[in-house]
Amino acid sequence: MSAHRARPQAKRPSLDGGRILGLTLLGLLTLAAVVGPDLVGQDPARQSLLEALQGPSGRHLLGTDHLGRDMAARLLSGAQLSLFLAGLSTVTAALPGTLLGIVAAWFGGWPDRLLTAFADAVLALPGLLLVLMLAAISPGSWWALYTGISLTLWVEYFRYTRQRARVVLAEPAVEASQLLGIGPWMIVRRHLMPEIGPGILTIAAFGAATAVTAVAALGFVSVGIRPPTAEWGVMMTELLPYWRESPFLILQPVACLFMTVLALHLSVGGGVRP
Repeated sequence: MSAHRARPQAKRPSLDGGRILGLTLLGLLTLAAVVGPDLVGQDPARQSLLEALQGPSGRHLLGTDHLGRDMAARLLSGAQLSLFLAGLSTVTAALPGTLLGIVAAWFGGWPDRLLTAFADAVLALPGLLLVLMLAAISPGSWWALYTGISLTLWVEYFRYTRQRARVVLAEPAVEASQLLGIGPWMIVRRHLMPEIGPGILTIAAFGAATAVTAVAALGFVSVGIRPPTAEWGVMMTELLPYWRESPFLILQPVACLFMTVLALHLSVGGGVRP
């Protein structure tokens, strides 16, 4: 028990001003994506060419695009899609990556070598190429983007967890727990998770930001989500020809993407990326 108390605690990101700002901004964006469409009360797919490229008004709070569709409704719909894909890909990458990292560190030997070789093989294939391959198989589908991003992100969790778990499992506190007959689940919960948890959250924040950026970038080059789906990258592509007439419109999805990525990066505070 004394050995457990003597072990240095993992450095956790402090609640500094930047982290508070990031968490607050991220919370507001999530809240807007969840309840915003109902408050706006507009169909993001409804077209009206008579109202094309209008500025903000009482009916259209952020104006309309080149097809007369409400910009506020489309931005909020795009936020739902981007945050959903980012959250889903982050969770489904973190769970297997963390679990496989613990397994590799716990057993060592051939399981460690096999899992490490598999992770290195995934790293040998550029993540963008993997996403493009899946997008080519199923053009315009969100699941192809989600699968490609998840298959790319899990390696970071695996490598970090494996490295940290090997150090923690070799400590006297863990050896004492094993001699006392404490089971693996309790050792993971009491010894491993407090040490690797902060780093996992940091990787998750950066991974979610990467996912949001990747979805928008692929939509912008017409490889990922395609029109008429309301997605920030797709909206940038559609509004780009009209930037001279209505520069305010194309700045809106750019600003949404910028604020989301900024919020995710700030949310890790002063933590150092693993």
